[in-house]
Amino acid sequence: MKNIGVILFDIDGVIRNVENSYRLSLKKTVFKFCGWEPSYQDIDNAKNEGIWNNDWDLSLELINRYIKKKNLNTNAPSRKNIIKCFEHFYFGGNPNSDSNGWTGFINNEELLVKEEFFNLLNANGIIWGFVSGAESASAKYVLEKRLKLKYPPLIAMEDAPDKPNPDGFIYLAKKLSNKKLGSSNLPIAYIGDTIADVQTVLNARKKIPSQKFISIAIAPPHLHLESRKKERNLYESKLKEEGADLILNSLNDLINIHLEYL
Repeated sequence: MKNIGVILFDIDGVIRNVENSYRLSLKKTVFKFCGWEPSYQDIDNAKNEGIWNNDWDLSLELINRYIKKKNLNTNAPSRKNIIKCFEHFYFGGNPNSDSNGWTGFINNEELLVKEEFFNLLNANGIIWGFVSGAESASAKYVLEKRLKLKYPPLIAMEDAPDKPNPDGFIYLAKKLSNKKLGSSNLPIAYIGDTIADVQTVLNARKKIPSQKFISIAIAPPHLHLESRKKERNLYESKLKEEGADLILNSLNDLINIHLEYL
């Protein structure tokens, strides 16, 4: 990885497993308002459309689709009520309060990487940061409190437009790069688990074509079960078709990848 300058990471599905937190909150929120609970496959299928990076918006979209499909005589909730319900499930308390008081699904999250991983990146001279669609409180909780990272460079939901808009990604890439973005700068990689993440890199290339941006993708953790190998293969093929330069089996494999050859 000597010829790579900056690696930026998505958080959900890459740094932490959100199957039993964010995705479970989505399932329960949809059920709360329409009596139907989408499966994880339903959520994956929607995510593969490339435009539903925000789980609040996806919750509302799935509710609207179900109402239309079943021809129900009911109105979808407001986005404000969706957010209130979702946050209740996810945080189980005020997101702006002490995290020790949170009782929601956020406590179910499994870390997919350890602090030592970032120490190894430092040892290899790699500059790193995070670009996530998660709320700032949630992102900082996993990075600072659980992974014990000190002042991790972060673009969260409140800081930039939703992916695949590349503005947040480009902003942090510029901030962390030693040189101006362009042909004289080292390649910059982004690692995510959705088509929206891949499209973010493709859109960054359109804005700054002289800069080499690398899209690295990894299937979300719930697809790494042996029983879901077929689903994972299909998911990974879609990421590749969309334009991912490299598919990882595990984030830890990144240490042994020669990114300069991509």
